[in-house]
Amino acid sequence: MQRPREPKRDANRDPYFDNAKYLTIVLVACGHAWEPLTYGSRAATALYLLVYAFHMPAFALISGYFSRSFDLGPGRVRRLIASVAVPYVVFEVAYTLFYRWAEDDPGYPISLLDPWYVMWFLLALFIWRLTTPLWLLIRWPVAVSLAVAALASASPSLGGDLALQRVLGFLPCFVAGLVLRPEHFTWLRRRRVRIAALPVLAGALCTAYAVAPWFDTGWLYHRGDVTGRGVPAWAGLVATPALFALALLLTACFLAWVPGRRLWITALGTGTLYGYLLHGFLIKAARFWDWYDTPWLHTPPGALAVTALALGGIALLCSAPVRRVFRPVVEPRVPWLFRALGEAPNAVAVSAVGHDGRAPPPR
Repeated sequence: MQRPREPKRDANRDPYFDNAKYLTIVLVACGHAWEPLTYGSRAATALYLLVYAFHMPAFALISGYFSRSFDLGPGRVRRLIASVAVPYVVFEVAYTLFYRWAEDDPGYPISLLDPWYVMWFLLALFIWRLTTPLWLLIRWPVAVSLAVAALASASPSLGGDLALQRVLGFLPCFVAGLVLRPEHFTWLRRRRVRIAALPVLAGALCTAYAVAPWFDTGWLYHRGDVTGRGVPAWAGLVATPALFALALLLTACFLAWVPGRRLWITALGTGTLYGYLLHGFLIKAARFWDWYDTPWLHTPPGALAVTALALGGIALLCSAPVRRVFRPVVEPRVPWLFRALGEAPNAVAVSAVGHDGRAPPPR
């Protein structure tokens, strides 16, 4: 009997980044699953704070790193629309319809300007990538983007449209990824850096446990201006750089421990867009239908069970069978949307963190 052929591996894909993408989406799923457990549990709140201090900044940073070669050429803009903008519209509508059904609220409005739940990141990714040529052109792009984020945090006039507070709040992390080079990640994976990362992570967890009873998690969401948290506007000019520095430090510690070799999670890392877009339905279903009202879930064994379900659920959603089923809506083919180009662009869609898994040419 002829031995079945194994699927071809893309020699240009770096398993390190696929592993990083998957572990990051795992943290996203765990953070969402832990949120209801934080009410009344100091330990759960500490873990939640630690994860939220860096998991979305890490997502944004990796997105920026793989956006370094982005320009406003027709082919790249076409892929950006097909792989980010179109799924944003599809899933924004799908989440709204799901809410209408689950909450029996048929009048709940569909608004593409007000992203619902996890959809803000796709909108942010679209805006960030469109502005990439600007950040690659100017001097001191990280400092400028950080100044923009700080001013945005102190500006209540921005409102909620297009999730601009979040888009600008996490912008410095994306821009930081744009200025990184492969040697920076090589340095992070050195043995002494890994060892140094352990006490930093331990110290961060202890600090999170200490501040858990009183710390406002809204600081980590970058949702709304700082005056909404009962502090003067100038506090955003101080807090935003501080939170950015903390996010970079913890992201570096996390990336230092991401495996660099090909593992079973590597293939799942190519499907993080699916896990990101689909897991929100499960998380919201658990909230809509009061699954967390079971008292046992708020015990240590229950919290472990919730974590195990989050881990298993996100692995399933990133798996090949699920991707085959949902590919038409997650990675839609929409050639009818564009005018013909002289040269057909590469049809490979970017992933949830905004890249196709191939390392861009260094600048």
